[in-house]
Amino acid sequence: MTLLEVRNLTVEYHANRRVYRAVEELSFTVDQGGSLGLVGESGCGKTTAMLALMRLLPDAGRIVEGEVLLDGTDLLQVSTAAMREYRWGQISMVFQGAMNALNPVRTVGSQIAEALRRHDTVPNEQVRREVGRLLELVGVSPSRSGEYPHQYSGGMRQRAMIAMALACRPKVVIADEPTTALDVMVQAQILDLLQALQRELNLAVIMVTHDLGVVAELCEEVLVMYGGRMAEYASADVIYNEAVHPYTRRLLLAFPDIEDPRAELAAIPGHPPPLDNLPPGCRFEPRCGLALDECRQIRPEPVEVTPGHWVSCLRGGEGGGCGDE
Repeated sequence: MTLLEVRNLTVEYHANRRVYRAVEELSFTVDQGGSLGLVGESGCGKTTAMLALMRLLPDAGRIVEGEVLLDGTDLLQVSTAAMREYRWGQISMVFQGAMNALNPVRTVGSQIAEALRRHDTVPNEQVRREVGRLLELVGVSPSRSGEYPHQYSGGMRQRAMIAMALACRPKVVIADEPTTALDVMVQAQILDLLQALQRELNLAVIMVTHDLGVVAELCEEVLVMYGGRMAEYASADVIYNEAVHPYTRRLLLAFPDIEDPRAELAAIPGHPPPLDNLPPGCRFEPRCGLALDECRQIRPEPVEVTPGHWVSCLRGGEGGGCGDE
């Protein structure tokens, strides 16, 4: 059953008399208990799209158009007061950089307790018990609730952020680069924790990352973004084995192959397009080795090349493949 549906989400930033189109006509769905990986290079619009879902864009950000339907309610149309109830209560976010997201002068337990009190009036003793339960749920001893963020390791701070995101029992959890700056072993532990919590609590999870290994580990569906737009959208199995968009293919070639660790990795030449001066045609055309003449002027719209497999490429409808670069 579809829990979250995003339709044609478009977001701009206005700064220094310039307009930066960070997200354009982005659409996707997430089922109850399902998982979606949002993948792409830095600056492609992943985090901006998720902040728009939460209505937490900075002052320069503007949602130009679109719908964000959570259980049928458009979160972009509800009042600010109502959105405060939806935020954390129905949809929550594990922010990138846990040390920066946690208040350094308040104990971890008090910060989790604040999330609980904002959405429910409960006695202090019940709050204390719930904080302990949440910490225990994410693998942190409740006895450490009185400690400050600097007394936690990086992995423990990330676990605390997950506990805070789960405090009000949301239906959707957005994890924005949850393993950044963590060592490999701790990364694996955090991913295992997220996967276990998703199953145990029947959470819908959106994983924002540039790491294709993380997506393979955790996600059922994958949406590849480039220049603020959807490049390719399909099940993880299709993306990894039957990718069509040249950008997706280049991303996969840049990812180490565990079966052939000595294989040379392929870099993607060039740079992402400037968001204040986007090309009129395909955003990837200046870096694409398969571009057609019309790619410079015609913006490709998403085409369903096979059931559930969407591609934004002028070659995408040609038998479901773009050829090899």
